Amino acid sequence: MCGIVGYIGSRNASDVLIDGLRRLEYRGYDSSGLAVLHDGRIELRRTVGKLSKLINNVSKRPVAGTIGIGHTRWATHGRPSEENAHPHMEGGVAVVHNGIIENYLALREELKKEGARFKSETDTEILAHLISREVRQGRSLEDSVMRALHHVKGTYAIAVISRHEPNKIVGARKECPLIVGLGQKEVVLSSDIPAILDITRKALFLEDGDVAVITRNRVAIKTLNGQDVERAPVVVDWTPVMAEKGGYRHFMLKEIFEQPRAITDTFRGNLMEESGDIFFSDLSLSPGDIDRIYIIACGTSWHAGLVGKFLMEGFSAIPTEVDLASEFRYRNPLVGRKTLVIAISQSGETADTLAAVREAKRKGAYIIAICNVMESSITRDAHWNLMTRAGPEIGVASTKAFTTQLVSLYMLSLYFARKLKRIDEKKGRELVQELVRLPMKLERVLNESGVVEDLARRYFHYSDFLYLGRGINYPIALEGALKLKEISYIHAEGYPAGEMKHGPIALIDENMPVVVLAPNDSSYPKIIGNVEEVRARGGRIIAIVNDGDREVKERSDDFITVPSAPYYLMPVILTLPLQLLAYYIAVFKGTDVDQPRNLAKSVTVE
Repeated sequence: MCGIVGYIGSRNASDVLIDGLRRLEYRGYDSSGLAVLHDGRIELRRTVGKLSKLINNVSKRPVAGTIGIGHTRWATHGRPSEENAHPHMEGGVAVVHNGIIENYLALREELKKEGARFKSETDTEILAHLISREVRQGRSLEDSVMRALHHVKGTYAIAVISRHEPNKIVGARKECPLIVGLGQKEVVLSSDIPAILDITRKALFLEDGDVAVITRNRVAIKTLNGQDVERAPVVVDWTPVMAEKGGYRHFMLKEIFEQPRAITDTFRGNLMEESGDIFFSDLSLSPGDIDRIYIIACGTSWHAGLVGKFLMEGFSAIPTEVDLASEFRYRNPLVGRKTLVIAISQSGETADTLAAVREAKRKGAYIIAICNVMESSITRDAHWNLMTRAGPEIGVASTKAFTTQLVSLYMLSLYFARKLKRIDEKKGRELVQELVRLPMKLERVLNESGVVEDLARRYFHYSDFLYLGRGINYPIALEGALKLKEISYIHAEGYPAGEMKHGPIALIDENMPVVVLAPNDSSYPKIIGNVEEVRARGGRIIAIVNDGDREVKERSDDFITVPSAPYYLMPVILTLPLQLLAYYIAVFKGTDVDQPRNLAKSVTVE
């Protein structure tokens, strides 16, 4: 979950490292640090807390040199402290690491018996000692890294420098992302794309078991056994400005407003409006070859999966189950050779989802990944990939990644339905055209953001919220409640509205605002009944309704109006006002919107 940056070239390394860490701070912000090689020694700077503290430290104690490594940390082993911050050094070797060394306690005891003295509580320091032990025996840095990693069980992305070889960086990965950006006589190493964009858009994506030996003029990829590997570079179609705030107060607000564009980019090239067909260039799976679908995901992506169940069963009539990836592989799921597993992950590195994918694949299932990051671990393990094209999502609370996941699921369900001939050309054309019109409807919602801001100003002081929805929209109620919890720290619960009388109704009083999703669909009369039940108990009702609504408006304390759309696309439209409501409430409460406490963007450890 941490962020790694390495640099070798002609620029001031500390400037490049800090700029890269700034772009990766969403991956962890418990502590940060850098190590720079200069005149045969390594200069180390580490601080606890957000990156601004490291920047202040380096400005007071500048670090010269053109080769170095940096890190921003989300703590897994050892509390946030300067001693536990990366890089870790031993014997002239400095290491930064993302992942977990599972056998670190046994290795620690082994090294202690050899006389090693540890300065931190982290598993990462084990790597520094193991590599340094090999270097002391006269081995090259790359050989030392390879030999050290043979002792390690667990997951890692690492970058290593040594004062004994001052013109080299060695990187390696196993189940954690690591990217090599190829510039002109300079190279940048990173755990995510945004950190390389100021230097290059040409990148090598390392795969599990790869070791990268990096100098200014050459990058050699090897296996852990030292065999040469060929990796073709990829041109990344993101620009540096895409990873900046673009004038918005927070990344999250920028990303909320980017959703019409992100959705258009996601379906562009996959739709044939004239015939109503969906086209995926690399998807060869026939839905006739499967008899069951499992959708696996975590957090916000799981909510997308719940909507996906309605889409898959509604359009293609293929039985579909939705599982939390963190539970999937622990119950011996009934997965076989006619099972399709759809794995949803913004980063493609979510540890639980990746483990579930590998278990399903081991049992013979087909795997489709819905993901936002190309060449990520899950996309490499999947048989086919549907890329969401949302671009960098820097805010920890997912916004545009979620709605593009919904759109991808919508397209996939239509694709299956057309292949199975459950939708004819006329209906397919109608459903495709509705998707094409969707971004304009989302622009209308965003143009009314001031209404949501005013509403948030009236409600930010409440300490509990209840969110209700029915049918395909109840997962959106769950997602709305999650967004409020994540960034404002207000307790919120999402429920299918039909379940209100089975418990949550006991909570309702004048201090419990109830956000009701009330589009004008087949469940509308039932929602009116739920609204009346809330009113009877003194609850305050915030309704989200379609244009032209009267009945729910008349029964509500406050309301937000959104455009109408077909049943299967309303979840996307309803999501935006809930994101805005959570955002503005958090702003009024003064919380850290982009980097909420205790959370990190990519959950790469279980």
